Amino acid sequence: MAAPTQSFANHARMVPLYHYVTSPLILLVLIWSVVRLVQVPSTDRLFLFLMALGLMLAAYWARAFALGVQDRVIRLEERLRLEGALTGDLRARIGDFTTEQLIGLRFASDAELEELARRVLAEGISDRKAVKAMVKAWRPDHQRI
Repeated sequence: MAAPTQSFANHARMVPLYHYVTSPLILLVLIWSVVRLVQVPSTDRLFLFLMALGLMLAAYWARAFALGVQDRVIRLEERLRLEGALTGDLRARIGDFTTEQLIGLRFASDAELEELARRVLAEGISDRKAVKAMVKAWRPDHQRI
């Protein structure tokens, strides 16, 4: 089955088991452990709370680290793409793009990339969502984390 057409409106990736099951379960156990610790304080309940807190932090940081690595890879990919796609003065300014700008530009088609890149630098647009919203011909990315 082909992937649906990707756009600014639907490009965010939600992983149902992570976002709607795992995260709420961990949060529920954390809240439950706090309630039980407050009701009847004990060493066992303190350790349950600490374990639930540690699990929540581990789940958060596992996702944050994966997204951080993804951002670094996107930065590298887009710099290489810009190297081949941009001409003249813009090619010399590839180093001026921030990671946020490059993340937004990754969805721009090759046909609109140079014009959009010039506008992003000229106007100093630094928010990735704002850059993505400016893309007219969307280049999908189905391998996001």
